[in-house]
This record gives sequence, structure tokens and C-alpha cells, in this order.
Amino acid sequence: MRPPKPPSRPDRVSLLHHARLFRQDILSAQPARLYRAWMAEFRTPFFRSFLCNDPALVRRVLEERPDDFPKSDRIRAGLAPLLGNSVFVTNGEVWKRQRRIIDPAFAGGRLREIFPAIWAAGEAAVARQPTGVAEIEAATSHAAADVIFRTLFSIPIEHEVASAVFHRFRDYQRTQPILNVAAFIPWLPRFHGRKTRAAAREIRALIARLTEERAALITAGHAPDDLATKIMTTPDPLTDAVFDTAEMVDQVAIFFLAGHETSASALAWALYLLAANPEAQERVAAEAAALEPDFGTVRRLPFTRDVFRETLRLYPPVPMMVRETTAAEDLRGRKAPKGAQIVLSPWHIQRHERIWDRPDDFDPDRWQTDAAKTSAREAYMPFSSGPRVCTGAGFAMMEGALLLAMLVRAFRFEVVETPVPVAHLTVRAKDGIRLRVQRR
Repeated sequence: MRPPKPPSRPDRVSLLHHARLFRQDILSAQPARLYRAWMAEFRTPFFRSFLCNDPALVRRVLEERPDDFPKSDRIRAGLAPLLGNSVFVTNGEVWKRQRRIIDPAFAGGRLREIFPAIWAAGEAAVARQPTGVAEIEAATSHAAADVIFRTLFSIPIEHEVASAVFHRFRDYQRTQPILNVAAFIPWLPRFHGRKTRAAAREIRALIARLTEERAALITAGHAPDDLATKIMTTPDPLTDAVFDTAEMVDQVAIFFLAGHETSASALAWALYLLAANPEAQERVAAEAAALEPDFGTVRRLPFTRDVFRETLRLYPPVPMMVRETTAAEDLRGRKAPKGAQIVLSPWHIQRHERIWDRPDDFDPDRWQTDAAKTSAREAYMPFSSGPRVCTGAGFAMMEGALLLAMLVRAFRFEVVETPVPVAHLTVRAKDGIRLRVQRR
């Protein structure tokens, strides 16, 4: 089955036309040749950028020399109203310090400890899901937000503050492309509308309230042993300093963005793909029939995990990442000047015609083949790779497979209409994903 894919623009268009397309949707603003090219240079009077699909170049940027290719300040400027100085946008020593504090919360046995919270969120999602025709992105956003608040602060989505954050963020996210033309033009300011700034302030104020309340519980010795407590009490092993309240607000904002928005996107696309492939859906349902509320149950969902892995290949929640050169670089014989933008596109490399077999087809079984495993080593990065790989990747894979199995065990999903993928903060459907839902 070949799922929906945005149309590509003509190979040659005017700069004005390209800018107009880029503003509407970064995916359909790209030419079809990027699904075969190892690299493409975009040169204008204002900026130069290089989209790199060559696995060797991607390794250089993300794994071998990441300090020479820091995250672009242009992306940081675009997300600053909500994310502040969070780990998602920082570079250098600031980023390294933040990761030293955050990473232990997601290490080893912590996944076992947070499993009950994810299971409870899955049960709530099943109980909340109506039958009939439903806009499924709304349901998966609700479920993913519930997971974040239960694992971070030990509160369900129905909690007053959690609910307020969720609803403010739902209004905020669709207005914010992760990339736009201003991200590439150094002298062009990143403008944020009054409503955007106001929504970001409201979200951050609500997060600050939760963080301050948790700090008081930690001081009193009554804090639950969840992710927020773990992160707020973990000292930097080099300086022995912990996050202060303002720093913690930044980090919670990115946990909500990365942990809620990306999971919601992937889960919605996974349900659509299963609705469009009834045989695969029934295989997931059969696997899910043996689900039990214990951590070991996740290991008994191999096909469901492959469905989720294939969904992340076809619809990576973050479709493009932007780095910046700190010095002149040679890229496949082309000279990239200092300050050039290096675009790494999971969307394109994970559908690359010279790397993947049948790259646009939905085929979860491919993940049991040596060919796919080889391709994945070269060109699979829904969570990035190298030192800046998403610290919550294991969390996300467990959450995605478990929620998908729980929903498909309870319901049968059928396609109502074909969605159109577009990129906002993550890869979403232009007008939502409408599925018919029937209880099994």
C-alpha cells in the first residue's frame, strides 16, 4: 500500500514562488529530485543552504563532528517564545550541561518505572475514545499529553493546569512551522505575532506553576518519584548544580513539545496506516489480545513495534533539522561558506530511492529483512542520531507501540478520507485524519 505523500514542486521556480510555497508547507515546497539526490544546494542573493542526503555527510554532521555543526540560531529564534533556553535549541557547553542533568531520568530502569503511568494513560484513551467518525489527531494529542503529565508530574490530563496547558498548546502548534523562509536569511527578523507570544507566555506560566509546586514538595520531602522530581534533583556531575525553576520551565516546555507533539503525530499516522491496511491492523489486534499491565508485555509486541517503526520512517514527526557551519566546509566537492545552513531531512532520506526498497510503500515486515536493517543504519533518523539523539527515544518507542496496541485491541479503524501531510511543528494532516471507529 502506498500512503499519501505531498506533491513536489516543479524543479525550477522563481525565488518568490519558492518562498510562497515554503510558507504554505515545507514538504511540498521541495522538488522531487531530492528523493534521489545525495545533496542539493540552494543559492540565493540572501543565503546558501545545502540539503544533505548522503549518509556520509549526515554522519559527519551528526556523529563525527557535531560541535562543528551546531543547531542554527535561526531555528532557536523561531521557537524561543515557547522553549526559552531549552535543551532542544542550545549548543556547546550549555547543551552538554543540560544533557548531563536530563539523561539519567531516561536511563535504564526508568522505563520500567514509568510504564504504569503510560498504561494508565492508554486505558484512559480507550475509555475516552468515541465510536463513529472521529478526527483521530485530536484523540492522539489528548492521549500523548496525558502520558507526558502522568510521567512528568504524576497528574492526569484532567488536572486543571495540565488541561489548560494542553488546550493552549493545541491552539499554538498549528500556527508554528518549524522552518520558514526567515530561518535561512540571517538579516531577516523572526517575527512572532501577538497571539503567538501571548499563547507562549500562558503556556510557560502554567508550566512554571507546576514546577514551583513540585519544588515545594521536594523541599518538604513529599514529592512523587517521577520524571520531574528526578530531573529537578539530579545535580550536574561536574558542578553539582541543579536546574533552577526558570531552567526547569524551559526543559518542561520542550518535554511537552517533543514528548507530546511528536508522539501524537506518529500515533495518528500509525492508526491511519492500519486503517488503510486491514490485514496489518488485524495482526496488531491479535498481538495485542495478550496485553497485560506489566513492563514485559511491550516485548511481546514485535509486529506492533515494526508498524510504529515504519510509521516513523514514512512520517517522521520532525521532517527536517537545520545545522550551521562554523567554518568553510567541503561538501561533496562544493564549498560551503561559514554560516551556511545544513539541512538534514529525515523526510527525504527515509524515503530515498537509492537507499530504500519501495521507499513510499507501507511495509512493516520490511523491518525483519537484512536489507531494511542495512538501510536503517544508513538512513533512519526519526530521533536524530549521534550525541544529540533524542534522549526520550526509548520512551517514545515504548509509548507508541503500547498505545497503538491498546487502541487497536479495543477498536477497529476504517479510512473515511485520505489525509494530506503537511509540516507544522510536526508532520500533521492538513485537515486532520478522519477515521471511522467501531468497538471490537
